[in-house]
Amino acid sequence: MALFSPFTLRGVTFPNRIAVSPMSQYAAREGCANDYHFAHLARFALGGAGLVLTEATAVEARGRRTPGDLGLWEDGQIEGLARIAQFLEQEGVVPGIQLGHAGRKASERRPWHGETPVTEEDIELRGEAPWLAIAPISEPYGEVWPAPRRMTSDDIGDVRVGFRDAAARAWEAGFRFLEVYAAHGFLLHQFYSPACNTRDDDYGGDFAGRTRLLLEVASDIRSVWPDQLPLSFRLSATDWLEEGGWKIEDTVELAKALKQQGVDMVVCSSGALGGPKKPVLMPVGQGFQVPFAEAVRREADLASMAVGFIWDPQFADEIIREGRADMIAVARELLYNPNWPLQAAQALGQDTDFSMWRPQFGWWLNKRERLVKKLRLRDEPK
Repeated sequence: MALFSPFTLRGVTFPNRIAVSPMSQYAAREGCANDYHFAHLARFALGGAGLVLTEATAVEARGRRTPGDLGLWEDGQIEGLARIAQFLEQEGVVPGIQLGHAGRKASERRPWHGETPVTEEDIELRGEAPWLAIAPISEPYGEVWPAPRRMTSDDIGDVRVGFRDAAARAWEAGFRFLEVYAAHGFLLHQFYSPACNTRDDDYGGDFAGRTRLLLEVASDIRSVWPDQLPLSFRLSATDWLEEGGWKIEDTVELAKALKQQGVDMVVCSSGALGGPKKPVLMPVGQGFQVPFAEAVRREADLASMAVGFIWDPQFADEIIREGRADMIAVARELLYNPNWPLQAAQALGQDTDFSMWRPQFGWWLNKRERLVKKLRLRDEPK
């Protein structure tokens, strides 16, 4: 089955085409990974995925979306992540990390605390103080959000250094796949979208100006990220705006430019820019973002990953078999069922005897099947 065929980017071979999408857990303290993060990600390795990605990991303290976000802006944050990467690789899974900066979406409460800005009230309630966000412009993310500070050239330089140094720490921690979070209204998306970036300097204006920071970040990361390891960018392929927004045609052109900077794959998501412009209704449904991955793969001649509402094994296999994307990413379905990849292999007839499961699991499950069969035979009418 195509879904379970190996795939190679640079010097890394993924055992199958299934990636675990970054899923924020908001459980870090001062950006440091802990036992919770280890348990959360380790179960996906045991469940049969080929690539497991950390949640969005901030390259600056002010780039966290919430106080509970992971970070890699200082050396002390390496150890907890290294433990996770080591276990994933030990289990035959490619360990991946997503690096990002929230920009104007920063200083937000955890979703179950309202998904609204952190305020002075949170100091008393949770011991978490708000911080000033930065962005390409001073326009807030939403109606109740405070205005971010418009970034200076020094801020832009600091962000570039943040991405570069975090990538170097990711390599030291043992990760072998790096994804830059440039989607869903995070800082780099804020820069390239014309619906947000109205700067009139070298980092705004036309397509070249608005995408300049992304290309610089890609180049900066490539200067420290080993040549044999793949680098990817997650993009919002469209802003879903009727006018004035980023579109799939722009994504294809950006993918071509990123390829020239040593980027190997684009992960194709969409939307969530924020700001005053109201988006059109997204046509949410199974695989609704797959056409974006297909366009990048075909028109930019760059590997792509399809994401979003992919949960049916037959459909997932079809995406790969028909060449619409090189990999697929699964998120919420894996929270519900961490063994989805292994059960997908069974549904596709790839595994009929639990041989793809860890032997510690497969031995017991085979024994269970034999026992169930024996009981059925016993209870059959004579």
